[in-house]
Amino acid sequence: MAEKLITTVSTKGQVILPSAIRKRKDWGAGTRLQVEDTPDGVLLKLAPVFAPTRPEDVFGVLPHSGKPKTLEEMDAAVLAEARRRDARN
Repeated sequence: MAEKLITTVSTKGQVILPSAIRKRKDWGAGTRLQVEDTPDGVLLKLAPVFAPTRPEDVFGVLPHSGKPKTLEEMDAAVLAEARRRDARN
């Protein structure tokens, strides 16, 4: 059975998480948490560092000058980088 701890909601709506839980989760001051209301209660999870995105949301946002690379040029560049990295090891 899970450990049952009690805390209180302040007049500002703040809740202090017991230190045992904060230490176990490694949640220090400033940790951003995602709050989810579930049928079983309130669930706290680490908030994602970056907002979820889809490729179509970010396609073409980086500046580029020059003509587009061909698939053959991209394949050759990937192979050259793989060989360079392999040579380091």
